[in-house]
Amino acid sequence: MGLFQRGPRVPRWRSRDEDAAMTTEIEAYTGAGLLRGRLAGPDRLADLLETLDSLAFERPSLDPIDGGPRETQSRAVVETDDLLLVVCPAETLTPVHASWHALTLSIGPFSVACELPTLPGYDPGRSLTRPGGPFVMLGRVMVGLRAAPDAGQAEHAFAWVNRYAVEAYEADIDLGAYFPGARSTAPAPAPA
Repeated sequence: MGLFQRGPRVPRWRSRDEDAAMTTEIEAYTGAGLLRGRLAGPDRLADLLETLDSLAFERPSLDPIDGGPRETQSRAVVETDDLLLVVCPAETLTPVHASWHALTLSIGPFSVACELPTLPGYDPGRSLTRPGGPFVMLGRVMVGLRAAPDAGQAEHAFAWVNRYAVEAYEADIDLGAYFPGARSTAPAPAPA
């Protein structure tokens, strides 16, 4: 399995009940497919994505994009750069007072229709605020395969996108600072 790396063997110091209570379920889209598993530890998933170079998965499974059989392991280490889109767990803090901007992304094999929250009155041309980490939160997320647009879409309330992996975006505001290296596919404004 090209996406998985063998994780180090970790001695068990806690009981199984304590381990189960201190895990976070994770669902992430990768270039190879949909990855699901658990992360051990008390840290919030958002903090792990922002601070770690890799995540140690327990009992990961990968549903390949090509429809092949599900791949599973007991443990695996996955680089955070390989995570294109990570579904937010239900307990994730989300924006309350935000302006939402319709957004379409091309990222790896996926097409993503979603909304990006910004502070009310946000003007990308005048703002000094820029995203600080590799992942940006999105809302009302619809994920489909670019090569098979009629195959259906998965829907998620919130997800984090790896902003450095975005290849192209279309939005009603300039988001070049959000997605460095991505090309804007928005139609050019009509001349006045």
